[in-house]
Amino acid sequence: MLYPSCLRRLLVLVSLLGSLAACAPTPPPTYRIGFSQSVSAGDWREAMLAGMKREVSFHPEIQFLTRDAQGNSRQQQQQVHDLLDAGADVLVVAPNEEHALSSAIEEAYRRGVPVILLDRHTTSPHYAAYVGGDNAGVGAAAARYAALRLQQRGRIVEILGSPSSVSAERHRGFAQALRAYPEIRVVGEVVGDWGATSLQPALSRLLQTYPETDLIFAHSDLMAQGAYEVCRRLGRKDIRIIGVDGLPGPGNGMEMVQQGRATASLFYSPGGEEAIRVALKILHHQAYERENILGTIVIDSVNVLTLQQQATKVASQQAGIEQQQQLLRTLQATYTNQRTALYGLLATLLAAVVLGASAWRAARSNRRINRELARQNEANDVINRELVRQNEANDVINRQLSTQNEEIRAQRNQIAELAEQARVETEAKLRFFTNFSHELRTPLTLIMGPVEEMLTGPHGAALLPSHRHDLGLVRRNTQRLLQLVNQLLDFRKIEVGKMAVQAREDDLVAFVRELVETFEPAARVQQVALLFQPAVPQLPGWLDRNVLDKVFFNLLSNALKYTPAGGQITVRVWPADDGQALQVEVADTGRGIRPQDSPHIFEWFYQGEQPATAKGSGMGLALAQGLVRLHQGNLTFSSQLGQGSTFIVTLPCELPAELRTTAALPEALALDEPRALPIEDLTAETAAGQEPLVLVIEDNADVNEFVARKLQPHFRVQTAADGSTGLQLAKDLIPDLIVCDVMMPGLSGLEVVAQLRADWRTSHVPVILLTARTAPEQQVEGVQAGADVYLTKPFNPTFLLESIHTLLANRARQHEHTRRQLGAAAQATPDAAAPDPNPDQAFLQALTAQIESDLTRTDLTVEELAQALGFSRTQLYRKVKAVLGTSVTDYIQLVRLRKARELLLNDKLTITAVAYEVGYTSHSYFSNSFKARYQVSPSEFRARHLADSA
Repeated sequence: MLYPSCLRRLLVLVSLLGSLAACAPTPPPTYRIGFSQSVSAGDWREAMLAGMKREVSFHPEIQFLTRDAQGNSRQQQQQVHDLLDAGADVLVVAPNEEHALSSAIEEAYRRGVPVILLDRHTTSPHYAAYVGGDNAGVGAAAARYAALRLQQRGRIVEILGSPSSVSAERHRGFAQALRAYPEIRVVGEVVGDWGATSLQPALSRLLQTYPETDLIFAHSDLMAQGAYEVCRRLGRKDIRIIGVDGLPGPGNGMEMVQQGRATASLFYSPGGEEAIRVALKILHHQAYERENILGTIVIDSVNVLTLQQQATKVASQQAGIEQQQQLLRTLQATYTNQRTALYGLLATLLAAVVLGASAWRAARSNRRINRELARQNEANDVINRELVRQNEANDVINRQLSTQNEEIRAQRNQIAELAEQARVETEAKLRFFTNFSHELRTPLTLIMGPVEEMLTGPHGAALLPSHRHDLGLVRRNTQRLLQLVNQLLDFRKIEVGKMAVQAREDDLVAFVRELVETFEPAARVQQVALLFQPAVPQLPGWLDRNVLDKVFFNLLSNALKYTPAGGQITVRVWPADDGQALQVEVADTGRGIRPQDSPHIFEWFYQGEQPATAKGSGMGLALAQGLVRLHQGNLTFSSQLGQGSTFIVTLPCELPAELRTTAALPEALALDEPRALPIEDLTAETAAGQEPLVLVIEDNADVNEFVARKLQPHFRVQTAADGSTGLQLAKDLIPDLIVCDVMMPGLSGLEVVAQLRADWRTSHVPVILLTARTAPEQQVEGVQAGADVYLTKPFNPTFLLESIHTLLANRARQHEHTRRQLGAAAQATPDAAAPDPNPDQAFLQALTAQIESDLTRTDLTVEELAQALGFSRTQLYRKVKAVLGTSVTDYIQLVRLRKARELLLNDKLTITAVAYEVGYTSHSYFSNSFKARYQVSPSEFRARHLADSA
């Protein structure tokens, strides 16, 4: 039997035990995150898994389930189903192939389990989030960094990984970004298996084939290591190597950059930590991004030491964190064991009390329990203080990382601003040169035109010899100035990538022989021996004569310029590289090139020490080298001071398909070449003594006056000083022909032509464009706008005059053709002719429709007809006269009689009724007009028709 005091103590112990049980920490909820990866081999995959485990270690409530398919897509699909069956709340999947896991992801979607794709997408759209790098951005960043290191000029070899979406996207980004740098060319590609050895034989052969290679871009650091081994064996330490991954640790990208085995490595984040963070947001029902694209940075000698130190520091701190977490787990285990022991002790004490233990034993047990709880509380306080210190350390680390990231971003932005500033300044310089070169062509027109006319005109024979000599001197120097202007324009085209190679199959020996023969007279005058020594009679290959003509012309000009009297110039042509290449050598015995000038002779506008008699512009050799490179070739030289110089042009026999052409040059591009043109009777007006009207639109007053003066002896001439005024004059006067400049302030020549062609009043007027723009694509643009002839300044005045005569003669023939068509239409059925989209035909259709709508009116006037069509009376008369060669009144009568012919086929209408229907008030006048047109009276026409029908 228990005493009342013992019973009270027993109740106190029971209530104390219940309170302790209630105060025990409630276990946190447990989530399962499943991770399925295609393969775990490789440092980058290991870094991905390590990052995920590192992030999970901060969340004890997470159970992390991993599966490795070891490269087998079918096995990975089965493992995804296993993780779903294991109760995974979120799936993180790193697929190997796009199509292999689509069915498994669809199954997860049906079960309501979110799927996070890591590093690669699949064909299934039912995924919750994607975490991975921008492979196309990595390729583009590699291209921009390569262009920066190569100064936008060089040759590159690309090493691709085994075929996959990652390799394809990196290659596409790299190729697209390189299009901005036309001086950089990818000479070859090698496909590896993401390892260091399989690519080496193919890369060795490629580098031996293209010894001019400057840089190698590998899609991974491991393949970059293989490329380094190949370059080391070939002795090519000058080749720069760029890899991808940028991981810390032995043998990875950071170590390769620091040791000089690679020029740079692009950091490609494994994304493990980010994937776990997105999974936690999904589990905790927080907002998250569906597409999480990880950034990349370039790791090179500038920042590798800082980044490696950061990585080492982070690894050290992570190790410290893991030690603290291990200590925390140990303390938590101790705490759990102590709590279990305490509960057992309380149960024992309770049993002892129930069995009749004494009150003293119960009191001593209570004191012991209290002391144990106090010690446990002290231990908990120590743990809490340690956790606080650890959190503070983590905050310091995060602040340091944030500061370093800000510094890296600031440096990157500064570099980008400097690059953009340099690009803008370069573009402004090139635009200045181009505009300045175009402006020079206008005064050259005013110089060469009169000079050519004086030398070749009817009064040329009367010139004194001294005057003819002086004029010849002016012509030669004007042509020299025009050559310099053309070189500036070629320089601009090469810089902006607008000069394209259009090669055709040709004989290099015959081509070079023609050029050498053109220099033979000048060589004889300077007493220089010019020898041509081809190694073979013929040397076929793909050549662009327009490009190579400028190259060899500059080389021969320089050789002749710097070779003294009694010297010799030798031109040799021979096959090279076992018939795979062509070589042309130009050697002279001149003064040679100084050693200090040799590194700079191919730079634009560089001029070394030159004699006063041979002063140049500094553009010839730079232009030659740029054109040879454009032709996929190479220009080299050697020189000894006082003994002469040798320049060698090496060209490939074969060229890529995009550089070949079999099409002939469009006729429109050669319209400024002189030719024999027929001069015929122009129009009915000319035959009657009325000269054609020519409108000259030119903003340069001197050129305007010069062209008008040359045309006034042959035509009536009207002038305008700008496009807007000229367009209005053209609409008011309806001239027979227009001569218009292209580059004018306000309304340009191309816009004037476009508006002329769009207006019914002026759509028929021939237009000759004058311009300083000489590029073929600019000439095509002028012809496409509607110009009939495209002449480039400076032009031959005689050729301009003959072009005008020919265009007016062609228009006269067109009038006759149109009249014959109208006659045929009058004999055909009304629906025989289909509508023509030509503007002049559209005008005729509108004019005919307006006449037919007022056909019954006997008082229809030309003024009313012109007002209905938006013309003045004069404009309508000149338009109809220009298109049809007849008057408006005659055409109205033609339409009336053609309608009458149709109505006469209906025997229910009398001839008088038909006359009234087509606007005739007099039966006799109608009959006479009908018989004059069709050589038969209306009654005879109807009778014949009825007889034919019967």
